[in-house]
Amino acid sequence: MSVLIRELENQLGFRLFDRTTRRVVLAPHGNRLLGLTRRNLRELDAAMSHIERDAKGMGQSLSVGTTPLVAANILPQAIREFRCRQPDLRIRLFDANLNTILKRVEAGKLDIGLDIFKSVPGILRTSFFWLTLAVIRPDEGAAPRPASTAWSALNGQKLISLSSSYPRQQLIDEHLARNGVRWQRGTVATYLDTQIALVEAHEGVAIIPSFGLPVCGDGKVVISQLI
Repeated sequence: MSVLIRELENQLGFRLFDRTTRRVVLAPHGNRLLGLTRRNLRELDAAMSHIERDAKGMGQSLSVGTTPLVAANILPQAIREFRCRQPDLRIRLFDANLNTILKRVEAGKLDIGLDIFKSVPGILRTSFFWLTLAVIRPDEGAAPRPASTAWSALNGQKLISLSSSYPRQQLIDEHLARNGVRWQRGTVATYLDTQIALVEAHEGVAIIPSFGLPVCGDGKVVISQLI
């Protein structure tokens, strides 16, 4: 690595790094070159992805990125129905977290990403499907099971939420604030499965999107659509 860096510095005619016996840091010229190189590599990566798709006839292919929750509960049936109309179209599914999906869309490695995304410069957001929000409570057996619940009924409840950095949680927080709901913060989870397990353990209630309801099918929680 040291030999390669020296050869590059000789070709360029200026130092990339300032070296001492204790440390090696980027020189000012090296820092400028790093920024230019990163930008050029991103552009090259995106161009190569587009060329690769054209070379392989990817006009008959669609790459879709989404979170595991949507990938497991919505897309399989949607893909099956879509194949009936477009049998020659190849669909490539990529499941990952939101940040990874967004980066791959920006780099041209995915055609579309499906989930709740924040506004990002250079990325087009389009409403694709509607969802509802539901509250899940622990199953109390003889307790009533209303099909719907008003947001105001959550006043004073202990909510098991996601991190406030999640767009889905930001959407829920907006609804809670709009309805004047004062709630207690319970455990902050990362995954829907964790939220459901904590509700089953009577640690509080949770608000989840409708596409997560199939995960609640074991009967240990009571589901009510929020209105």
